[in-house]
Amino acid sequence: MNDAPTRTPAPAAPTRREQILREAARLFAERGFHGVGVDEIGAAVGISGPGLYRHFAGKDAMLAELLIGISERLFAGGQRRVIDATSTGGGPAAVLGSLIDGHIDFALDDRALITLHDRELGQLRDSDRKQVRSLQRQYVELWVDVVGRLHPGSGEAEVRAAVHAVFGLLNSTPHLGRPGALPGRTATAALLRRLAHGAFASLSDGAPAGPAGPSVKPSAG
Repeated sequence: MNDAPTRTPAPAAPTRREQILREAARLFAERGFHGVGVDEIGAAVGISGPGLYRHFAGKDAMLAELLIGISERLFAGGQRRVIDATSTGGGPAAVLGSLIDGHIDFALDDRALITLHDRELGQLRDSDRKQVRSLQRQYVELWVDVVGRLHPGSGEAEVRAAVHAVFGLLNSTPHLGRPGALPGRTATAALLRRLAHGAFASLSDGAPAGPAGPSVKPSAG
């Protein structure tokens, strides 16, 4: 019997295309889409500016792939987390916890892409922007469904408001200061996790929303 420890394969080195996208995201986030030239992106990955055109048609194509790509990854990752947590017998609370953890990973690891989305989404062609918006709506619906099942007494509008508020909280990480100014990834993730769970725990489940107890009507949007 072989008792030798199993070695975990080393992660694959990023392709040249992935390197270009990573540096483009960093530079676009730092200086803005119009403040960065193709030559600068090429220099960041060690190739001539014209050499980038073997991989991308131009800066517009890079930005589109960055924003569409992260939207696709968020939605696909959310679907996978819902399926995985449900298949192991987890209820809505377990599914929501997995969704929160996944979005925290995104918020801490892809801060440049959050900045790009907030600032440069309008630079995309209409068709690309519509694709991003469609993917985002599908991602939101994953959360709304899970939170609605966890808090069945809350109205749809309240659930949607809570989901968007938590997204706003988690996606605020680019504004928390430089990585070195934060308390460390583990501590920051733990703080964000507590705040997100706390926001959802505050849903009324049918309790009065204020002194007069106004009802919350479901939202169609």
